[in-house]
Amino acid sequence: MVTIESLLDNADLPDSPTPRLDAELLLAAALGKPRSYLRTWPERELDDEQLALFQANLMRRRQGEPVAYILGHQGFWSLELEVAAHTLIPRPDTELLVETALELLPATPLAVLDLGTGTGAIALALASERPAWRVTGVDRVEDAVALAERNRQRLRLDNAAFVHSHWFSALSGQRYGLILSNPPYIRADDRHLNEGDVRFEPSSALVAGSDGLDDIRAIIQAAPTHLLPGGWLLLEHGFDQAEAVRGLLGAAGFAEVHSRRDLGGHERISLGRFDHE
Repeated sequence: MVTIESLLDNADLPDSPTPRLDAELLLAAALGKPRSYLRTWPERELDDEQLALFQANLMRRRQGEPVAYILGHQGFWSLELEVAAHTLIPRPDTELLVETALELLPATPLAVLDLGTGTGAIALALASERPAWRVTGVDRVEDAVALAERNRQRLRLDNAAFVHSHWFSALSGQRYGLILSNPPYIRADDRHLNEGDVRFEPSSALVAGSDGLDDIRAIIQAAPTHLLPGGWLLLEHGFDQAEAVRGLLGAAGFAEVHSRRDLGGHERISLGRFDHE
């Protein structure tokens, strides 16, 4: 007899940091039920089709494929987003960008730009919280732009829009009161690129030169011509890059430069305000 309880007790995911959670998510998906169903009906038996789907997805996870890619969706902020292998998987650390933006700026009308939008996670989270904001997300990958647009349509967020653009390339003459980004910031020789879920994510969304700062430099250099007077630039970066990013912001003429820490205590984002002469 193959029951929910027996499958969860015997799911073998030795290389996962969260084996029980992974197994529950995969099993709930195979059943088409929420995770709470697993605890309510542990004696429920699976039919052949459900069992086959669970076992196939469990094998994919054993081979290292991220659960988000297997299921095709991932939670971020208060939203459920479609994900795909050509986009970075939204992570809880990035919610600090959203929290900081909402804290810094009022709910009055504002033009906002999300650079390297991927799934649209940051842009859509802000649009959902601030109906008066007009949020634009851009990405150099056309499939990512299409994915973000599907998420926007499903969430019915009419104050967001997505554009195909490599950073600011398609935004000539456009200015914003807030620009934010979770850009690539991993060094090309970082050993973590060959470990865990990151192995399956697109390197173009992760790697930025020998020190991991190439894209951040490019954004900081170009941002002033796209910011309204007093506008803010917010950047996510690696846990050990805050001092370098603050230096880049200061050298580019940004004021009120500082960093903020994530739940793990790491300086995860840096930001500054730009006042035009």
